[in-house]
Amino acid sequence: MTLDTLTLQQKDAKHHLHPFSDLQYQNKPSMTQIISRAEGVYIYDNDGRKILDAMSGLWCVNMGYGNQSVHKAVREQMEELIYYNTFFGTSHPPAVKLSEMIADVTPEGMNQIFFTGSGSEANDTMIRLVRHYWASKGQPTKSIIISRKNAYHGSTMAGASLGGMSEMHAQGGLPIPGIVHIDQPYFYEACVEAGEALDRAEFGRQAAQALEAKIDELGEDNVAAFIAEPIQGAGGVIIPPETYWPEVDRICKERNILLVVDEVICGFGRTGEWFGSDYFNIKPDLMPFAKGVTSGYLPLGGLVVSDEIVKVLRDAKVELAHGYTYSAHPTCAAAAIANIELMHQTNIVDKVKNEVAPYLANKWKLLTDHPLVGEARSLGMLAAIEIVKDKDNFIRHKNAKEVVGVCRDHCFANGLVMRAVGNKMIIAPPLVCSNREIDEILEKVWQSLDMTATSIN
Repeated sequence: MTLDTLTLQQKDAKHHLHPFSDLQYQNKPSMTQIISRAEGVYIYDNDGRKILDAMSGLWCVNMGYGNQSVHKAVREQMEELIYYNTFFGTSHPPAVKLSEMIADVTPEGMNQIFFTGSGSEANDTMIRLVRHYWASKGQPTKSIIISRKNAYHGSTMAGASLGGMSEMHAQGGLPIPGIVHIDQPYFYEACVEAGEALDRAEFGRQAAQALEAKIDELGEDNVAAFIAEPIQGAGGVIIPPETYWPEVDRICKERNILLVVDEVICGFGRTGEWFGSDYFNIKPDLMPFAKGVTSGYLPLGGLVVSDEIVKVLRDAKVELAHGYTYSAHPTCAAAAIANIELMHQTNIVDKVKNEVAPYLANKWKLLTDHPLVGEARSLGMLAAIEIVKDKDNFIRHKNAKEVVGVCRDHCFANGLVMRAVGNKMIIAPPLVCSNREIDEILEKVWQSLDMTATSIN
């Protein structure tokens, strides 16, 4: 029997600590939304209210909720081999098959997969492998990893350190040593700071060259790697200018720095390519992934490692002293296999590229006509709007966080999950959205913006 909403809220407040949440919900249980079921691109609260999930859960339910092929694969695997580890020279069929399937869609020269339980674990693994690689090459001083401000790379001590979010660094004594940050390629923010429109291409080159300046400051012999998301997700769907990534790629190759492209959000079709690296023509050395690999059906992540790095580690003839109890968990791997098979069967990546994303982009840019919207940007199935007070002069609201919070609440009340991030409202809808569902998103966004404008005036 399903408990009533109030009872669930009260029990939740008594025992359940929520991630990234104001713990005041424990004093006011009604603050918590209870989601009870989902189907397609919709979630339903405990009272049966239908809500369009324009965030794909947490950027992960790419193929939508309720796919029976994934359910079936998980059931069958649980009946065959529910769990076994991959330590000490052991493997199992789901791990073997999934490794091959991922290698088949990764960029050239990226054929080695280390499995984890999440994107956070994948980035912890990345730090270990990068430093082990340089030590194995006789260059142990190459240990510093450069990341970007306002980046997100997970919530573990290492992942949160790699990320460049000040509010996360304020809790727990972060970042850990050996990680430094440079400015992000946030073009609209630069325009706001300048109070005028800037040259986008030139800004992209300058943002990339901040990496070279930091390498010079630290010393090339001390820098191991640079990590970045193709598009910053939790930072607010920050889409870099087209001049940014070619320059970053050049700098890393010329300065002997490993390039780590965090594909946790952009991977598995979200950009209209299998990976964000494909979209931007990046040549990475390592790619952390998670989320879309299973479409959120079960937790699984990993790290794609270049053949060259693995050769160095193999030739070192030293045991890789790293791993997780649930690395390549068979049942989770089965979910990923079924999900990737479904992606191939539906040709979803090409469909996003040629049909769904262009339709979203054409609709999304119409939001620039709204008085509260300074910019409406999108790439693939990622989109953001900048909430402003004066769009002509790039002036934001002084209480911007409060304003976007009001907009988020109006969205939810109108049956739409949209995320508030800083000065922005963002979406990352399931890749399987229909044109009708995209129209519904846009209608509800506009409605919520109108209600926000009324609320703040």
